[in-house]
Amino acid sequence: MLNFMRNLQMDFPLPEGVGIMNPYADDHAFGYAKQFYEKYYHDDHPRTYLIGINPGRLGGGITGIPFTDPQKLENYCGIKNDWEKRTELSADFIYRVITAYGGPAKFYNKFFFTAVSPLGFIREGKNMNYYDDKQLIKSAESFIIDCFHQQLKLIPSATKAFCLGEGSNFKYLSAVNQTHGFFEEIVPLPHPRWVMQYRRKKMEEFVELYCKNLG
Repeated sequence: MLNFMRNLQMDFPLPEGVGIMNPYADDHAFGYAKQFYEKYYHDDHPRTYLIGINPGRLGGGITGIPFTDPQKLENYCGIKNDWEKRTELSADFIYRVITAYGGPAKFYNKFFFTAVSPLGFIREGKNMNYYDDKQLIKSAESFIIDCFHQQLKLIPSATKAFCLGEGSNFKYLSAVNQTHGFFEEIVPLPHPRWVMQYRRKKMEEFVELYCKNLG
């Protein structure tokens, strides 16, 4: 898996003004990702896939670990790092779920976070989703499909996967899965950022919803 991440490349044209976030190309960031994956994934048993959109600039876009910002990496996963301890909304929610589930060791022993695009996108200094631009989603599709093929060879999947995002991400992922048959079933869950932005007062209800669905 580390080799897969280290060699990730987007060899397709990007729309004008769109940039790539690839923390794995940075030796410093890759070193921390290596510690994380060696700590939680040093085995060969299957995991249930939790599939986000693409890394954000305050979380996985820095650390190389989906839904994990520098603060969560240190305080929850025990991996000290020298990044500024800024937090990401999605990571705040996910680590509430992880804590409610029993902590990082128990959670990561059963689940594997990835994203439709394992690399992130930026436009005008802000996060961009792969589906926000029709040209981008068309150009990136072969990369997206290849990444799923490679990851599933490295970390076998349980029959059911979860999609983080009930709208555009679920629609696109379902269409790709119908063609390529990566998973027998994909279950949508509310995206963590949506919960934190629009349903924060009911956050604990959504934490419970996640834990109930994850089983």
